[in-house]
Amino acid sequence: MIRTRAAWLVAGGLPVLALSIAVVLTLGPADISVGEVTEVVRARLGLGTTGVSRIAQGIVWELRMPRALLAAICGAGLGVCGAVLQSLLRNPLADPYLLGISSGASTGAVVVAVLGAGAGAIGLAAGAFAGALVAFVLVMALSALAGGGTSRVILAGVAGSQLFSALTSYIVMTSADAQQTQGVLFWLLGSLSGARWDDVALAGAVCVLGLLLCQSQAGALDAFAFGHDSAASLGVAVQRVRGLLLAGTALVTATLVATSGAIGFVGLVLPQAARFLVGTRHRALLPATAVLGAVLLVWVDALAGAVAAPQEVPVGVVTALVGVPAFAFLLVRKRGMS
Repeated sequence: MIRTRAAWLVAGGLPVLALSIAVVLTLGPADISVGEVTEVVRARLGLGTTGVSRIAQGIVWELRMPRALLAAICGAGLGVCGAVLQSLLRNPLADPYLLGISSGASTGAVVVAVLGAGAGAIGLAAGAFAGALVAFVLVMALSALAGGGTSRVILAGVAGSQLFSALTSYIVMTSADAQQTQGVLFWLLGSLSGARWDDVALAGAVCVLGLLLCQSQAGALDAFAFGHDSAASLGVAVQRVRGLLLAGTALVTATLVATSGAIGFVGLVLPQAARFLVGTRHRALLPATAVLGAVLLVWVDALAGAVAAPQEVPVGVVTALVGVPAFAFLLVRKRGMS
């Protein structure tokens, strides 16, 4: 029954995602209908012609489409990373943001962007991955020195997050000019306003590979829920699988931070909601989380652009405003069920 529910959720969620993107593409100062959006997409894919003006075509295809697709990719990727980390660490509070991975990735990306240590989407992603890896190693080492345990991992993650946030602020304040500072600070709060097709291609490729990797280890993730010793007794190569999945989630997180900044609460709340809907089996949980995350962030980004128009609110601010009450509801509900 759980698998059937998950299959229905994914099968129903994909059309909802496509419709959500189509509707979001019509939102904004330019008056563009869903029909015109459909015409433009079909024409760009070589499936017909369109009478839509060139300006409207450019707005749809060059501005709004990359942003909507990147929002969907970020929502799916962050949700899956949160689900994997929560299973590996056996802690429902684990996610890339709380474990310092996002902060470390932000520091690495800022070093590349502000100090000129690299260029382009791939250069930012490489810097973000290096920062995420350093942050995660530091958090794991600190938690091990503190005696291990999931609570110490979370505490070490909070400390690491604050450390790398401070480093990022120091680099921005001492090395960036006023224009760079404003742009970087807005980006650090999570922003999809500068989305380009190369960002979509890079983030999409990495997220697809990351999801396939995690999905291939769904059985091992189920075993990790009972502890590392139990997983080993079930034939799981604990160290190899754990290292592979941690590296995979760090790479996905780093790539998403490099393209959209640090967006919190998606990886924390979405896996909890998906577990409520489809259960704890990861073969069903991971695709469900990806679909829910994609749909959610598409609409959250649309809300971020509309709530204070013509000014734009960083999407990370909106995810926090939405995520905190949602997480509080889940906590209260969990307490009531226990």
